[in-house]
Amino acid sequence: MIHPPLIDGRPTVQQVTKDICRPLHARPGLAWIAAFLCALTALLMGVGLVTYEIRTGIGTWGLNKTIGWAFDITNFVFWVGIGHAGTLISAILLLFRQKWRTSINRAAEAMTIFAVLCAAVFPVIHMGRPWLAFWVFPYPNTRGPLWVNFRSPLLWDVFAISTYFTISLVFWYIGMIPDLATFRDRAEKKWQKVVYGFLSVGWNGSNRTWSRYETLCLILAGLATPLVVSVHTIVSMDFATSVIPGWHTTIFPPYFVVGAVFSGFAMVTTLLIVTRKVMNLENYITMRHLEAVAKVILTTGSIVGLAYLTELFTSWYSGSSYEQFAFKNRIIGPYGWTYVIMVTCNVITPQFLWVKKIRTNIVTLFIISIIVNIGMWFERFVIIMTSLHRDYLPSSWAMYRPTFVEVGTLIGTFGLFFTCFLIFARVLPVIAMWEVKPLAAELISPHRESSHG
Repeated sequence: MIHPPLIDGRPTVQQVTKDICRPLHARPGLAWIAAFLCALTALLMGVGLVTYEIRTGIGTWGLNKTIGWAFDITNFVFWVGIGHAGTLISAILLLFRQKWRTSINRAAEAMTIFAVLCAAVFPVIHMGRPWLAFWVFPYPNTRGPLWVNFRSPLLWDVFAISTYFTISLVFWYIGMIPDLATFRDRAEKKWQKVVYGFLSVGWNGSNRTWSRYETLCLILAGLATPLVVSVHTIVSMDFATSVIPGWHTTIFPPYFVVGAVFSGFAMVTTLLIVTRKVMNLENYITMRHLEAVAKVILTTGSIVGLAYLTELFTSWYSGSSYEQFAFKNRIIGPYGWTYVIMVTCNVITPQFLWVKKIRTNIVTLFIISIIVNIGMWFERFVIIMTSLHRDYLPSSWAMYRPTFVEVGTLIGTFGLFFTCFLIFARVLPVIAMWEVKPLAAELISPHRESSHG
């Protein structure tokens, strides 16, 4: 074979079903329980701090007269970026018929849903009156001519992210229907049969059903693909349409999109390495999958590094003393250490993936994926903070220090993310069985056209 197989162990079609359906019948292991308790603790802490912040007001944050955006927007952009890899792996790679997506697309899609939920927390609580959050939607109301400002990029975020969430959720659910039918047929408890039977919407596996199903998947992939570009492009316009030095630049849309894919694939790598170990799925999430993801991280990380250099060149070439000061302040100002962390994590560290021994080593790949996620969080912090804390007037310069409430809220969103993902891994198929089975059949009978089993 020119390329090594995408799955190891030469499992039969029946073995694929048995391995992936195992969590439905088996009790959770100690590793899953420990991880779930840690995530749930972080989630409960976040819920408590958000409740306290809403009851008290956003004065519990470290904001001041100069810095009105801080941890909240940093975390919002970070989580939106994390959600990009799921749609990219599922939709774009499906359209390009990339088979290495088959074992990892389901977990990536779930990651997208949970990351968008985490991102939605911050704009809502930043409103100050979250119980009036529904005002941002254009519905018939009794307030007369009072409408939201449709020219505001912040409102564009509402429509872009809600559309992205809706399409991603539908794509994720539609992709699980054949596997939910398998869960329905293998369920041992009555309530499981009822729940999975309802979710599988009468799936019967006929040729007509498969034909219409695969057509629907391609249509949804075509609808979801533009969202990968549009969502973070619109998020970047929150900054690019302003007049703040360091933000008012046309490079932000492609810069943000590539950075989002970069951070999203890093988080996918982290989750896949943990999932394959905890769920005993080493035969299905193989090193070839992880190496392909590592190559994407290397490529997008190099593009992000080029974007950093382009920013510096643009500020120098512009001749604007304000732009030049903004980037000089980023590098050697009071928050210069954050810029060093950003460049080290996002530009230098991924370059180690050029070495095959490093990108095919589970431990080093896991460490690099975490470092990249840390660096991408600092990238958003650098963009927001260094342009705000020293703007046009020295009399308005100020420093920002996050409070315990802000840090705890960030930890709480990680708790929400991992709690949702761990529950998903226990009650729903974490790998798309119907896409992996043809690969298993090809290994057994390479000269016979395989079916969906």
